[in-house]
Amino acid sequence: MGNARNIAFWVVLFLMILALFNLFSDGSAQMNSRQISYSDFIQRVEKDEISAVTIDGENVGITDKDGKLFATVRPQGEELANRLIDRGVDVKVERQQQSGFMSLLGVWLPFILLIGVWIFFMNRMQGGGKGGAMGFGKSRAKLLTEKHGRVTFDDVAGIDEAKEELEEIVEFLRNPQKFSRLGGKIPKGALLVGPPGTGKTLLARAIAGEAGVPFFTISGSDFVEMFVGVGASRVRDMFEQAKKSAPCIVFIDEIDAVGRARGVGIGGGNDEREQTLNQLLVEMDGFDANEGVIIIAATNRKDVLDPALLRPGRFDRQIYVPNPDIKGREKILGVHSRKVPVGPDVDLRIIARGTPGFSGADLMNLVNEAALMAARIGRRFVTMEDFENAKDKVMLGVERRSMVLTPEQKEKTAYHEAGHAIVGLSLPKCDPVYKATIIPRGGALGMVVSLPEMDRLNYHKDEAKQKLAMTMAGKAAEIIKYGEEGVSNGPAGDIQQASQLARAMVMRWGMSDKVGNIDYAEAHEGYSGNTGGFSVSAATKELIEKEVHDLIEEGYREAYRILIEKEEEFERLAKGLLEYETLTGEDIGRVIRGEPLGDDDAPGSTIPSVSAIPRAGAAKPAPDAAPQPQG
Repeated sequence: MGNARNIAFWVVLFLMILALFNLFSDGSAQMNSRQISYSDFIQRVEKDEISAVTIDGENVGITDKDGKLFATVRPQGEELANRLIDRGVDVKVERQQQSGFMSLLGVWLPFILLIGVWIFFMNRMQGGGKGGAMGFGKSRAKLLTEKHGRVTFDDVAGIDEAKEELEEIVEFLRNPQKFSRLGGKIPKGALLVGPPGTGKTLLARAIAGEAGVPFFTISGSDFVEMFVGVGASRVRDMFEQAKKSAPCIVFIDEIDAVGRARGVGIGGGNDEREQTLNQLLVEMDGFDANEGVIIIAATNRKDVLDPALLRPGRFDRQIYVPNPDIKGREKILGVHSRKVPVGPDVDLRIIARGTPGFSGADLMNLVNEAALMAARIGRRFVTMEDFENAKDKVMLGVERRSMVLTPEQKEKTAYHEAGHAIVGLSLPKCDPVYKATIIPRGGALGMVVSLPEMDRLNYHKDEAKQKLAMTMAGKAAEIIKYGEEGVSNGPAGDIQQASQLARAMVMRWGMSDKVGNIDYAEAHEGYSGNTGGFSVSAATKELIEKEVHDLIEEGYREAYRILIEKEEEFERLAKGLLEYETLTGEDIGRVIRGEPLGDDDAPGSTIPSVSAIPRAGAAKPAPDAAPQPQG
């Protein structure tokens, strides 16, 4: 409809310009001619100075024998043509145009043209919304139909609890009598809360696909405009459209753009946004009942929403959509692998195990990257090697093989990464080491990646301390090999990671006996970029920093002790990294034991087996976090 209106506008505009050109084209010649009196014209005729005359009603166009142009107006009733013919003048008579309509058109056409141009530009300013320039208050909700691609619950995986909550809404829409006969009422709203990429929008589309009802979609930012009151008008219009199509679903994505708490911040809130929110509150649970209209909203920031929006009667259900666990990741990989020719060696469970913390969007990107890598090589199907390479690219960044490192830089990187790996393998509660490489990726010259054996749900104090030791092992390795003066700036990223973990232990998790069980994260200036909250004394700040320093120092001393004790294994692994550049899975254990790697056992050619790596003691199932690369 919007394109048709634009085409029609341009057609009308072209016709107006054409009519204006025709109207004034004849007059343009007269404007370029010199006006003379009628008596002067007659005298020139008598003197045989005129060669041609054009008569158009009362207007007379004159051309003399020198080619000069003149114009005059003849008196009414004057018989001019015969007189001119008798004198041998070439006479041309043009059909006289109907002056009534054309004269009106000539008067009004400039105004019509200006109004048309104004309407066009106002329509552009409003983004071409419904109703053009006069439709500021019209809703911009789009009706999603079958031609846009029907999505069902079969296309949604990894978030079974959220699906169960929403399946009941589908039952309400399909068979409302089943619940109404027992006094149950259809829910008015469901709020989907969760991190980005977990499938909130996909869930909303699946509800519409399963229920087979109209599905209106709109973004929270579409309500807010530069004019006060436009957002509220659009909310009213959206609900009017929805009532006409009831039962139906209205999906508001990123509702925090319009639903933020009122009266918050310096100088209060924004009048336009608050009016829009007030209208939304009234429409959802005001005097008028919205029977059959279900509002589903999605947000990443539930903490900033207005409390009135979250109460029962408006958003009756608040559904958390988390990142998937290992079983959920396997199902999501299965959904996204349907359209990809997968090789017989691909085990989706191994891929799911190696991607903790990945959202549904991350897994979709992983499958796409694997397909692109297979196509780049020229394979007919996607193999496990492609998935492993894609996982490394997504998690660690693109390999920078073109980057030239001097032998000294390469050796220092190898010893740094070997230190991380040896300490990680020696401490039983560190996540198992998955890969060690000295090939630059992203901004790091090398890295050691450790993956949890299970999804991490929490962090224990002893696990956090061992994690600190593994993180500081890179610096300890450089000092052992090259001395205090030979340490580089390579451990900068490790120090940053260790500082964040130690501060979390002291300020948020209550893992320091001296600081106690107090949350200082909001009070400590500069932590996580937050300068607000209540102030703390200088002595408390000094105590916090001392405890953070002691935890990091304790981790460094532990890493130093382990590397001194296992100096031979440390040297073997560093030399193995210099020789092979990348070691994964069982290859790391074989290099540490001093066993040679044959051609058939080239590093990276087999699927890394975490359980095959020799470790000090049985590792307790580690709690959830994304894989932690140690640079």
